[in-house]
Amino acid sequence: MLIAEGMPLLYLELAVGQRMRQGSIGAWKIISPYLCGVGVASVVVSFFLSMYYNVINAWAFWYLFHSFQDPLPWATCPLNSNRTGYEEECEKTSSTQYFWYRQTLNISPSLEASGSVQWEQALCLTLAWLVVYLCILRGTASTGKVVYVTASLPYCVLIIYLIRGLTLHGAVNGLIYMFTPKLEQLLNPKTWISAATQIFFSLGLGFGSLIAFASYNEPSNNCERHAIIVSLINSTTSVFASIVTFSIYGFKATFNYESCINKVILLLLNAFDLEEGSLTADNLNEMKDYLMATYPQEYAQLAPQIKNCSLEAELDTAVQGTGLAFIVYSEAIKNMEVPQLYSVLYFFMLLMLGIGSMLGNTAAILTPLTDSKVIASRFPKEVISGVVCFINCIIGLIFTMEAGNYWFDIFNDYAATLSLLLIVLVETIAVCYIYGIRRFEKDLYTMIGRKPNWYWKIMWAFVSPLLIISLFIFYLTDYILTGTLQYQAWDATQGQLVTKDYPGYALAVIGLLVAASTMCIPLGALVTFIRKRLKKERVSTVA
Repeated sequence: MLIAEGMPLLYLELAVGQRMRQGSIGAWKIISPYLCGVGVASVVVSFFLSMYYNVINAWAFWYLFHSFQDPLPWATCPLNSNRTGYEEECEKTSSTQYFWYRQTLNISPSLEASGSVQWEQALCLTLAWLVVYLCILRGTASTGKVVYVTASLPYCVLIIYLIRGLTLHGAVNGLIYMFTPKLEQLLNPKTWISAATQIFFSLGLGFGSLIAFASYNEPSNNCERHAIIVSLINSTTSVFASIVTFSIYGFKATFNYESCINKVILLLLNAFDLEEGSLTADNLNEMKDYLMATYPQEYAQLAPQIKNCSLEAELDTAVQGTGLAFIVYSEAIKNMEVPQLYSVLYFFMLLMLGIGSMLGNTAAILTPLTDSKVIASRFPKEVISGVVCFINCIIGLIFTMEAGNYWFDIFNDYAATLSLLLIVLVETIAVCYIYGIRRFEKDLYTMIGRKPNWYWKIMWAFVSPLLIISLFIFYLTDYILTGTLQYQAWDATQGQLVTKDYPGYALAVIGLLVAASTMCIPLGALVTFIRKRLKKERVSTVA
């Protein structure tokens, strides 16, 4: 996906922004007036992303503030109101999950039970937007200096985590799991969709932010070299971060596996009054068989309490998104030496990454607005930036409600993926077949002093569009075959996630999210056509 989609499309977007000297709306308007909807669609997707993405920064602030406590608040379950035992919900799950679902989100049992705004999360969200506003105060051109910090610091933290992660007990198990290929997954269309989504989001393709930033480049800037370097650094960083993650994931899985083994050993020692040291992890299975044969009735009564401990099962418990960032990592951190230090480092890194992403998202929104003579002539950049941040912050309060995490998942799953595929498809077709690949070649020759080679032209003209169309079909087919869309809701009585169907109004919102951005492209073309038609009629009437 990096070779067939990421690198060619990154080069294309950088070149378009640098050549046209406009944000996403203006750039595609220059290529063809009928393509104004492509830029609008990018802005709409970036707006949707900004609405919910900064909530992650709010959560990062929340965890960062709590990282200075000793012990960490997610290290153990809190006592109940009578102070006679632990909270019932926490005992049924884990202390990290309880802290996330109950103390951070205070999550409701379903999407229908919306609940009220959580003021602590609302304050953290306000702080997150204030930080973003201060970073973009002077407009898009000034954010480059901030990005030096937000892009560099995470590497320092990752290196520290890599050294610590590789020295953790069980890290090797995680790395073996990571580097053991599952070739059968290549036949699964979802694997390719996930790979495309990863490349699109990590490189920022289709959001308009690349075009916005590239429009500030020098006209002679070598955007081809930058596209190659950035693509390779991006994917290398992904693998590097994965090594760090899987070493910690291996530690967490090994810790849980060994804890499970120790609990079973203790249970059997007490139940059958065995000698201390007679049961070990190595002879556990043989001893279980022996006890089952020697004491069948007693063992049968005890069987429901004996867990089947498996390292493979622990490693196969795949977690992604917010679950990985806020549950798995915090669970691993609490078992490290000096957990407060590693917690502060991790959530500070998460905050830097989140703010860096938000700068790109807001740039994609602000650049077309500041490019507009009507808006820019009436309002200074500080006011435009402030209004955009304020509107996003107010709408973002939805995600701080008790059902806010369910709405977050809706936006995260449906606001961008399908829209980005369509936007990038139209972009490649527009450059190759409307603007003309020969004309684009000449533009590149003017800018960087040489024409693109056969690789770029084949990818732009044939491979990338065909691959995107295939992914588009796979994506739609998958949703049709899935049937009723479902979500994961937190059941406090069981202490686990349960699957529920989305209510009708949630399905309507999902439809609107997808339509709001994708329909901009045909509507933009239709409005331009009607305007030109009316203009012709006026001219003919006057004549």
